[in-house]
Amino acid sequence: MSLNKLFDSIEQTRDAANWQSAFGEPQVVEDRTIIPVAQVGYGFGLGFGRGDTVPEAEDSSDGGAEGGGGGGGASAKPVGVIVVTPDDVYFEDVRDENKIALAGIVLSAFVILQVTRTVRALFGR
Repeated sequence: MSLNKLFDSIEQTRDAANWQSAFGEPQVVEDRTIIPVAQVGYGFGLGFGRGDTVPEAEDSSDGGAEGGGGGGGASAKPVGVIVVTPDDVYFEDVRDENKIALAGIVLSAFVILQVTRTVRALFGR
């Protein structure tokens, strides 16, 4: 892929990163309008290099080595919804049950460790 094509791809992706990436289309349910909200992130990296090497073939006139690469990624994570009613506008966040469960497991392990240390300190080994 030529460098110009790579930069064109990055430019197209950057142009796609607009408000519609973070806010979804509003949905009307009964008397409420619900607007989904997401956290969106993009990242790109490029690298190029050149180093001198010994030519492998006699017909090779260029004694240098070149290399290059690039990559990128995007992520979107739901954050919550904006709810619009005739009386009020409010934000409801989305809870990540996996993070809550992981926090509970870590807290339980910490409590068990502390109880074990206390029992050993009181009664010895």
